[in-house]
This record gives sequence, C-alpha cells and structure tokens, in this order.
Amino acid sequence: MLTFTAHTLEKLELLLKTAGYKVRYEKGNFKTGACLLLNSKMIVINRFSNLESKILALAELLRDLEVDINLLDDKQFAFLQQLKQTKLEL
Repeated sequence: MLTFTAHTLEKLELLLKTAGYKVRYEKGNFKTGACLLLNSKMIVINRFSNLESKILALAELLRDLEVDINLLDDKQFAFLQQLKQTKLEL
C-alpha cells in the first residue's frame, strides 16, 4: 500500500530517474495527472495536481513501463516489484 507523503513521491521520482526517465512538473490539462512523451523518456506531471494525484499517476506509469532492472539497486527493485503487484484504485 502506498502512503501519500512527500517521501513516497521522492522515491518514485528517484526510481524513474535511475531508470533513465526525466520527470518535470508543468502546468497542463492531463486527465491522469501525468503525460509520458513517447520516445523521449520524459514524464510531465501536472504541477497543480495534489500530492495524492501525483503519486498515483507516477505509480500507474511505473506499473506499465518496461524498466531495466539492472539499473536499479535492491531497494528500488523491491519497491518496483511492490508497485507492480499492487492494484491501484483511482
């Protein structure tokens, strides 16, 4: 279960950064709170979304992305596995 704290958001951002993705916070009209720009490994998060929406959007993207597990350390790999096994309810 994910907790909706700034620490969880930082863990998600660090996991994505380690996997080679860039996370940016911009204003936008995204239905999910986030947008993945194809072929660029850039994730844009709606900066006006609340903390819970940001965490849920990043977690949902991480569940669907193909992440090279060789880039991750043990804690990040365990966190990613936990995310992929948890069904998120929006």
